[in-house]
Amino acid sequence: MNKRTFLMSVVLTSALAGCAVGPDFEPPDMSTHIPAHFARAEADVARGSMTSGNDGFWRSFNDPNLNGLVEQALAANRDLSVALANYDRDHALLREARFNRYPTITASGGVAHERVSQDQAYGFPRSNDIYSASINASWELDLWGRVRRDIEAHRAETEARAADVYALQVSIAGEVADAYVHLRGTQERLRVARSNAENQRETLRIVNVRSNAGRDADFDTARARAQFELTVSRVPVLEAEIAVDEHRLAVLTGRAPEALIDDLDAPGPLPALPGPIDPDTPPDVLRRRPDVAAAEQRLHAATARVGVATADLFPRLTLEGMLGSYAFGGMFTSRSETNLVALGIDWSFLDVGRVRARIAASNADAAGLLAQYQQTVLLALEDTENALIRYANTRTEDQHLERAAFDSMRAAQLARTQFHAGTIGLYEVLDAERVQLQAQDAFTDGRTRAAVSAIALYKALAGGWPQYTAMRE
Repeated sequence: MNKRTFLMSVVLTSALAGCAVGPDFEPPDMSTHIPAHFARAEADVARGSMTSGNDGFWRSFNDPNLNGLVEQALAANRDLSVALANYDRDHALLREARFNRYPTITASGGVAHERVSQDQAYGFPRSNDIYSASINASWELDLWGRVRRDIEAHRAETEARAADVYALQVSIAGEVADAYVHLRGTQERLRVARSNAENQRETLRIVNVRSNAGRDADFDTARARAQFELTVSRVPVLEAEIAVDEHRLAVLTGRAPEALIDDLDAPGPLPALPGPIDPDTPPDVLRRRPDVAAAEQRLHAATARVGVATADLFPRLTLEGMLGSYAFGGMFTSRSETNLVALGIDWSFLDVGRVRARIAASNADAAGLLAQYQQTVLLALEDTENALIRYANTRTEDQHLERAAFDSMRAAQLARTQFHAGTIGLYEVLDAERVQLQAQDAFTDGRTRAAVSAIALYKALAGGWPQYTAMRE
């Protein structure tokens, strides 16, 4: 058999061998754990017009400042830059793995001058110029699918990294929205505290005037002053919370903590609550969730690694070739031509114990990642159910707190009017003012929590983003 026939037969054998050892990946069947509908999806929510597929969930709050902060964070957040770098690294390794399907070609060359002793020359010239040049090729014949399984594993790992980036984008957008909503809510609570403090200051002034005129006892003055001081004491605590939120937002957008103080110190309105949110069905949500996608792709990679380890039970065939020239005094002459075609066989059959140990380890990795995937699915369902019930209940709470805040403000106004008219005592005024502060503060805090619960629901649904699509080769 000449070299050409030998080469053709080897290539044909490689082309016909399409099998790949090891298990083929199949997505785990979780149908027994995935319900058709969410238990906590109330009728008004399920029929809502706000769907989880809206482009940019933060836009549902209709706040240009929030929109700008989220866009800045997605462009400049440092944690996101790290995640993107990790994705780029895995994608580069995938490109490297793909090259293993093709021959590795290298070239080498050299020139040297040699002078030997007369005793070593044996009648030949003592001085010689030596030239060498060669092109070498090496190609692993992937008869058992080791290379293909390795590429499959790298592709799945890269897709898992892509899902990680997607998950971090959702997380960062949610964290920015959380911090912004909390900032505006705290600024509103600060306004309420200062407004109530001014009302209580006026009540204290009136009590002092009456006390000086001998109409009220010192007891009433002390009681009015105590309530005023308690209200004023809330101001520095709320101011500190505002500063913390401003620092957090600056760092989330990739800037120094003090960078947004001037921009955000001016109070802004608390974003309005979005309407009902359609959660879709549990299978739809799980298809969108990037954490579920990442867990599935890591399980896929581990399954492919079982095939890589299993391939070591079979001989590894390598086709090698060389075309070159080696000559004294002149290059590329017919006498200097050198070429080689060889088939190398590397078989670890004598080391089968270590190979089987690696296969067992790969199977254990896959089993662990299967359990992790199943747990990720269950946690995703739990996360969504919790977010649904919290959002539904905080919206109901918000309606009651809004009415309580309005009624308490009206009651405090009436109490002050009646106090000036002398029809009620100071105790009734102070009690009405105390209830007003509590109700208004509770309403603002409740509205903030309702907005945060809406953000949490969007995050649980992986909503407000184009649906996650696995990377294609």
